[in-house]
Amino acid sequence: MLTYNQMVVGKRKSDDGEEATDLLFGALADPTRRDILRRAHEGRLSVSALAREYPISLAAVQKHVAVLERAELVSKHRVGRESIVRAESAALERAHAALDRLESEWRGRIERLDRILDEDKGDS
Repeated sequence: MLTYNQMVVGKRKSDDGEEATDLLFGALADPTRRDILRRAHEGRLSVSALAREYPISLAAVQKHVAVLERAELVSKHRVGRESIVRAESAALERAHAALDRLESEWRGRIERLDRILDEDKGDS
């Protein structure tokens, strides 16, 4: 792994689910994918029906759905000639848990910093 100007270049391997979390938040980073996910939560839709909702090609919508599928935010299944997209709520629960962990970690850091600053005030 290379670090350049505080930015990591290259893939890092992780056994603790960080890669899955990266996929999850990477998928959620795009507004079109978030909207597709919102629509999928409202009900099962075909990819072609989704494509009619956006000013982009069917192929572009398929790629967005594939990113969501890799992140396990949606699943697809065939009904006849149509690919039906269904939202998977377990992935959103994982996102919520990941954000809770981050919040807890940062709250702990802030509390430690507050204690250090309070100690410094007492020394003055």
